[in-house]
Amino acid sequence: MGYAGGVSERGRFLRSFLEHPREVGALLPTSRRAVSDMLDLARVPDADLVVEFGAGSGVYTRELLRRMGPGARLIAFEVDGRLAARVGRELDDPRLQLVAGSAEDVERHLDGARVDVLVSALPFTSLPGAVRRRVLDLSPKILTPSGVMLVLQYSPFIQRELQRRFANVERRISPVNVPPAFLFRCSQ
Repeated sequence: MGYAGGVSERGRFLRSFLEHPREVGALLPTSRRAVSDMLDLARVPDADLVVEFGAGSGVYTRELLRRMGPGARLIAFEVDGRLAARVGRELDDPRLQLVAGSAEDVERHLDGARVDVLVSALPFTSLPGAVRRRVLDLSPKILTPSGVMLVLQYSPFIQRELQRRFANVERRISPVNVPPAFLFRCSQ
């Protein structure tokens, strides 16, 4: 299974990783298979509002837009301004609101709405502790009562922190990704 996107996408992702390793957290974009495995854990087609933390090169963003209904909305956050600008240029979809900024500011962009599906590819284990805690603390608060948070990580170490914040945390592994990806589905 190849990586999502072509050589130029992998090059942009690698460049971003080298410039901001604590924020990007991976050398290569997530494989299409891992993206599909993760998004299969939620009912994306039924969601009215989807939020993505860590849009990166748009691997999840593209698949979310493909799966979402025509009246749904996606707010995608990417802290790397160059990656955010590129994804914004490549994905011309009125359902997408791309935010070049931190997931810590998500509530400012929700206008009081609650999120049905929250997708995070943020490298929680390499983020500064205070940032990790703020993002994880606000994640369950922005979800609808039946909302879910999907988290992809390259180690299982975040599971305990997720269990402190969510009543139900399921873990799966996507072994075809390089490296193997740990997928978490979190709900209240």
